[in-house]
Amino acid sequence: MHKISIIGHFGFGKECLDGQTVKTKTLAKELRNIFGNKQVKLCDTHNGMKFLMKLPFIGIHLLCTCDNIIILPAHNGIRIIAPLLYLLNTIFHKKLHYVVIGGWLPKLLSTHKVLSYCLSKFDGIYVETISLQNKMHALGFKNVYIMPNSKELTTVTLQPTCQDKKQTFPLRLCIFSRIMKQKGIEDAINVVTDINKETGKTIYTLDIYGQIDSKEKEWFSELTNNFPPYISYKGCVPFNESTNTLKNYFALLFPTRFYTEGIPGTIIDAYASALPVIAARWESFCDVIDEGETGYGYEFANIEDLHRIMREIALCPEKIIEMKYQCLKKAHTFTPKNATKVLWAHL
Repeated sequence: MHKISIIGHFGFGKECLDGQTVKTKTLAKELRNIFGNKQVKLCDTHNGMKFLMKLPFIGIHLLCTCDNIIILPAHNGIRIIAPLLYLLNTIFHKKLHYVVIGGWLPKLLSTHKVLSYCLSKFDGIYVETISLQNKMHALGFKNVYIMPNSKELTTVTLQPTCQDKKQTFPLRLCIFSRIMKQKGIEDAINVVTDINKETGKTIYTLDIYGQIDSKEKEWFSELTNNFPPYISYKGCVPFNESTNTLKNYFALLFPTRFYTEGIPGTIIDAYASALPVIAARWESFCDVIDEGETGYGYEFANIEDLHRIMREIALCPEKIIEMKYQCLKKAHTFTPKNATKVLWAHL
């Protein structure tokens, strides 16, 4: 008998660097560190429809052999996986847990009553932020707990004199996320380009890292073909090597157009790298970024406001440098050991 089974997107044999896969692997590794490899069984949903077709048999097997089932599905998977496990569990009476990725769940549940009922019978639903917990409470859920997103990263070490150093131009910016339109990458490119043109010199450079969404390769290829010399695409970085890359930058840009982001992994990477964040104020912004201490926010989807923030920072870059120690302090909130304590208590 296993103590835990985790159903999620592991992408075994694939190079998957998206937030869902990283969060699933991070949780699995932490639980195996705590309970031992033999006590934690992993079930990969990577094959999509093939996995869902086998799910009734997989579900019965896992409920027969495990005390706790933890699921981490995305939008489509949750509609099938949660109801099926709930129905099967009326026979087996094991503990069911749902670790939520991102911030979209309350909107989905507001129009899916059957799914809402099934999830209300789970032993725990673990959301990333206070704002999401409040939304779930408003829908009548009483089994919702806060478990921040987390990553196992080695934080950088800052020299005591780092805040005394004068920042030289150009200021090196980066984006570190999945490459797709809704991540606001074009907004960042346009603002950096405009500011450099306005001043007649290179105030900012911008390096873009991340896995290109398979459906948006043509769009991104057209963008890269028109990049000025101070903007470049740098490819992918393994998730456990992010701090070595990010520590060399001035600030991280997070111009997302996904209003329901939870706790983005890229911001955890930034904090561990002592890197302040300039971000759109998405729904859970205040749960993640301390305004003026670990970064700055601008009005969501407002490119003019982003332009204003970037102009102000260029006039006084020392304000960003002063945030580095606060970023490192904030990073400890998002270590797997700290973040998953609430889950341990319910297993």
